[in-house]
Amino acid sequence: MEDWNDLRFVLAVARAGALTAAAKALSIDHSTAFRRLNALEERLGLRLFERLPGGIYEPTTGGERMAAAAERMEEEALAIGRDLAGRDHRLSGRLRVTCSETLAYRLLTGHIAAFRQAQPGITVELMIDNRVLSLSRREADIALRPVRPREPELWGRKLADVAWAIYGKRNSARGPNDLAREPKDLSSYPLIGWNETAGEIAAASWLSRAAPDAAFVFRTNSLVNQLIAAKAGMGLALLPCYLADPESQLIRFLSEPIREMAGELWIVTHADIKGTARVRAFFDLVGNGLAAERDLFEGKRALQSAARLRVEARGEKKVTPRPRAADRVRE
Repeated sequence: MEDWNDLRFVLAVARAGALTAAAKALSIDHSTAFRRLNALEERLGLRLFERLPGGIYEPTTGGERMAAAAERMEEEALAIGRDLAGRDHRLSGRLRVTCSETLAYRLLTGHIAAFRQAQPGITVELMIDNRVLSLSRREADIALRPVRPREPELWGRKLADVAWAIYGKRNSARGPNDLAREPKDLSSYPLIGWNETAGEIAAASWLSRAAPDAAFVFRTNSLVNQLIAAKAGMGLALLPCYLADPESQLIRFLSEPIREMAGELWIVTHADIKGTARVRAFFDLVGNGLAAERDLFEGKRALQSAARLRVEARGEKKVTPRPRAADRVRE
């Protein structure tokens, strides 16, 4: 085995379990991957993968040994790369960041714009992906994640708690009696939910427990699309408060966030590159900027709440209480 690319190719097929997916990961076409694997097996005089029905490629003992060796070489190469990157004190170059669709849509892009003004030498590459990309394999340098990282090699900090609530179009509720009092009331409303590709998404699981299938009138695998559907009056949607509260057309149909859906927001990088100047600058400016919006993340900054609608429906004037002496700012 004189060519590292052969080992890398075998590792890609073993990880993907299919030739088409491996070809896509390596940015080559399927026919090239097919010829390359056949040529490699012929040169070695060894079958590396069993071709199974459904396009599945299962590694043989020889294929497993090659993939394991390739993985060890990859880990060493990545470690060297991270070590060198961690010594980089330049405020220039590329910085790869990954986050969810909703965070990019509502908040992160604005903070990246501020970061670019402060650090024009750094080019930010934002990968919007709801999957958890590998920081160890340098699929990204920094990740904004909705869960506490469990991998011991990762380093980061919690920025905020994240609240979720039920939202609907403001004029779809005619008065206080139209608002849900508790989750069990949701089954009497048209609901917006997730389609079958949602998998183990917590919001999809919670909705499936809260209401029967017959209550759902629209399904999509995008939270941003669910937000748009709720604004269009298609039904009620379970959304993160930081995404929905700033929308003046929406109100909360359950005034309080859903306790079971409480989450977190973390900013994370690999411990080997936490000292990189680009990473430190992003943590300081963007991380601190997002942390300053904690009230929005935690659902404490609602513009249109169910409580306000109830007050208006009774014809009462909303009164803002005068601050106590202890709460006033000294002039």
